[in-house]
Amino acid sequence: MMNQLILSFICPDRPGLVDTLSDVVKQHEGNWQTSSLHHLSGFFSGVVEIAVSEANTTALIDKIHSIPTIKCIIEQTHQHSASQASIVLELTANDRSGIVQDIASVVHQQGGNLLKLVSAHEAAAHTGVALFKAKVSIDVAPHKVDELITALESTADDLMVDVSR
Repeated sequence: MMNQLILSFICPDRPGLVDTLSDVVKQHEGNWQTSSLHHLSGFFSGVVEIAVSEANTTALIDKIHSIPTIKCIIEQTHQHSASQASIVLELTANDRSGIVQDIASVVHQQGGNLLKLVSAHEAAAHTGVALFKAKVSIDVAPHKVDELITALESTADDLMVDVSR
């Protein structure tokens, strides 16, 4: 039987961090599955899903916690079945304070579940205006997709929504 671990970590960035973490997973016969890793303002952070046998779970958790300078939270979870309807939205708007909260609130109010949000702040090519760009994955009932998109577009005149299903 395999256990699923979710590792969330942050530490000052330095070369070799992924090598160190992945080596510990390999030493304990774990399988590095889904991950999202980022360099942010001098820190390295990430979330990693790891499958590991019951026999090796405790030793793997203990070893990860013993790595110097890495602050981490590890949760054991159970695999869940895939959801019925997932959509991916690419959002672009003029950047403003509260935009992520506006998006999260609309998704919640429309009965959706925000699964993933990856955002960036960048300057528009010709004007230099600050833009907010995001790619979001959402679980939502199939009959609510159009309502969700309409609600998102109504949060601001400049919010553009591109949909993938």
